[in-house]
Amino acid sequence: MRRLSGGLTVPGDKSISHRLAILAALAKGPSEIHNYSPASDCQSTLECLRRLGVSLKSGSRNKRPDPKDDYPWATPPVQIRGNGLDSWRKPGRALDAENSGTTMRLLAGALAGQPFSTKLTGDASLRRRPMRRVIEPLELMGAHIRARQGGFAPLEITGSPLHSIDYKLPVPSAQVKSAVLLAGLFASGTTTVIEPVRTRDHTEIALAEFGAGVRRVGKRIELAGGARLHGHAVVVPGDLSSAIFLIAGALILPGSNLLLVNVGLNPTRSAVLDFLVQMGAPLRVAQIAERHGELVGNLEVASGEGLRLCGGEIAGADVARMIDELPMLAALGPYTDDGIEIRGAQELRVKESDRIAVLAENLKRMGAQVEEFPDGMRVAGRVNGQKAPLHGAIVDPRGDHRLAMALAIAALGAQGETTIRGSECVAVSYPSFFTDLESLLAR
Repeated sequence: MRRLSGGLTVPGDKSISHRLAILAALAKGPSEIHNYSPASDCQSTLECLRRLGVSLKSGSRNKRPDPKDDYPWATPPVQIRGNGLDSWRKPGRALDAENSGTTMRLLAGALAGQPFSTKLTGDASLRRRPMRRVIEPLELMGAHIRARQGGFAPLEITGSPLHSIDYKLPVPSAQVKSAVLLAGLFASGTTTVIEPVRTRDHTEIALAEFGAGVRRVGKRIELAGGARLHGHAVVVPGDLSSAIFLIAGALILPGSNLLLVNVGLNPTRSAVLDFLVQMGAPLRVAQIAERHGELVGNLEVASGEGLRLCGGEIAGADVARMIDELPMLAALGPYTDDGIEIRGAQELRVKESDRIAVLAENLKRMGAQVEEFPDGMRVAGRVNGQKAPLHGAIVDPRGDHRLAMALAIAALGAQGETTIRGSECVAVSYPSFFTDLESLLAR
């Protein structure tokens, strides 16, 4: 019987890597970013910074950390030498964010206060994703931004003197919040962002680490403009969103015994672990520590032969807290007793794909019972306690990395072979996903 067994260090957190690279490039002096994410999205951010004249050297993408090490970040760090907020240069051509919405939205904020014009573009998928939500607050701060009709990329940003604003996010979005705060570095006065629901706070933590005057008061985040950022060495925790796929695999395959080392446990990201525990997942968190403002720890899963997951509903504030993990949780639905229902997650329709429609279509191909809603879906649980609730099929994640990984994990417990078209898209966030998965299955 197949199972997942062994220890692994997942790649560096994608969200944190983007933010640290941009702030290091705006800081004064050298920075070293250890365990920088190998995801192609994060490499897009580095390439854009290079084109803006930032001096940087990337670490090797080939050597993986040894999970036996107490400090398992032996790969060469990304080295960035910043020269202050006003040191970026006008690029010779458009900056290409490729498939990375985070790159485009965060750089839009950092470029809004620069003394030159920049064009930001991306691949066909990114050019279909909404950018109006970033454009509007930046224009309120004094930025000049042209976009395609409807607020889509390419974005032409003409840097201008900026002023602070008090901005209430219409919908929860860590990327929009981050864009406004990065623009706030160049603004006069104190920029305030008010969140309807608390979203991931990696930007606030990173700003404080680099010396910015940022503070949270309830749902308000306040940032004083004109901060002098200082470069220094930081370590990126392992990506919890990537770890969830392997944890789900261990839950699907009875008898699995999995250890994931030095995973980020930021409280604004860890709601997914609470949800899994509520479902009955035998999940243990150990060796919790704080590094550079971020919590990290080890995640252990030991799934017995008789493990039963009850399923559950995800709605309201939990949607924003688990937005990246929702595809995997939905794909876990057929392996639960009661199924998984997701509501209030219309944001999933404007990700790298329409994640609701594409995931529903592919799970149905594998035999799942799925009801699709405008704002989510319901995936039915086991019927009559079948051991293999899904069957193999040819599935197509439409180039969406998280859907490709979710379908691959769902296929572990299916009867027969599953073929995933375009599976190489996992490189967007987790290039070594299939290699890591195979190594755990082989032990």
